[in-house]
Amino acid sequence: MKNLIIPILVLSLLTACKKNPEKPVPNVIDSMAQAKEKNLEAAEQKKKTDEVAVKKANDDILLALKNKDYKTFTSFIHPEKGISFSMYGFVNPKEDLHFSKADFEKNQPLKTAFTWGAMDGSGDPYKTTINDYLGKWVFSKDFTVSQYSLNKFQAGGNSLNNLKEIYPGKDFTENYIKGTGKNGEMDWKTIRFVFEEFQGKQYLIAVVNDQWTI
Repeated sequence: MKNLIIPILVLSLLTACKKNPEKPVPNVIDSMAQAKEKNLEAAEQKKKTDEVAVKKANDDILLALKNKDYKTFTSFIHPEKGISFSMYGFVNPKEDLHFSKADFEKNQPLKTAFTWGAMDGSGDPYKTTINDYLGKWVFSKDFTVSQYSLNKFQAGGNSLNNLKEIYPGKDFTENYIKGTGKNGEMDWKTIRFVFEEFQGKQYLIAVVNDQWTI
């Protein structure tokens, strides 16, 4: 008798299924693929928005440097992380000059001379005020007419460029002026700005100059 129970139960279940067919089950794989596609589109849209914001910040900073509008330049310094300056493409956090935003604001109008690094070739320390450094070293050429790139290097010399290692995952811009033919194009120069978003605005955390070194 017990042996008859199982076949009867199976037959009953099959009959019930025929009378009450189940609704089609949604394709889970398709749903996941659609969700992933939407997330990618959203990420791409966000990246496009970031690129626009970074480009605008880059151009505003260049214009401020050209006009010696250091008040506007200061407004782009990261409120919490401050700003670092590298004279050449090799970034050395232990030796490069770093300011908090408050210290930069306090010292920018003064005649205080800071040591920004060592001159390539001679090794002599480069000492000058903030305004002179910004006007004579950082903006040594009119970079408002330079070639722009985002997260991509256009120029490189014989010195180590470790920006991506020191600032991993950060957006950076490069403003590159090609060298002249009479100097074998070795007199190129570039400014790189490293950005970090804070409370919806792009702020500077580093200014890295680069040029051909001996």
